[in-house]
Amino acid sequence: MDGTLGSLSGYGSLLIHIVVCVGLALTMWIASTLLGRIGTRTGVKDVAYECGMLPEPGPQPRFSVKFYLVAMLFILFDIEIVFLYPWSVVYREYLMQYGIGILWTLVIFSVILFVGYIYAIKKGALDWSR
Repeated sequence: MDGTLGSLSGYGSLLIHIVVCVGLALTMWIASTLLGRIGTRTGVKDVAYECGMLPEPGPQPRFSVKFYLVAMLFILFDIEIVFLYPWSVVYREYLMQYGIGILWTLVIFSVILFVGYIYAIKKGALDWSR
């Protein structure tokens, strides 16, 4: 044999992988169910939060829309910055192949990001006093 799984085709190894994953998941689920019944349950353990504070019934306080707006802006700009990592990894390689064109992709990307940032400032999205 040449190190493959014998007569199995390319999908055979995928089938084995799926069977092992499902078997492992079922084993963990059954073990968790059986071992979970052994432990003792009390009212304190069944409380949603075990941080020492009693949960208060009633409606939760409302968050300001400003909180969600800033959170969405953070996610947007954070994801934009994540795209710079692969670019910086391949920068030298692409610089040799394509020349200065790779730099223009970063400049255009940064300008679009900066315009979005200026737009958010002009709309007052980052102004907490309003």
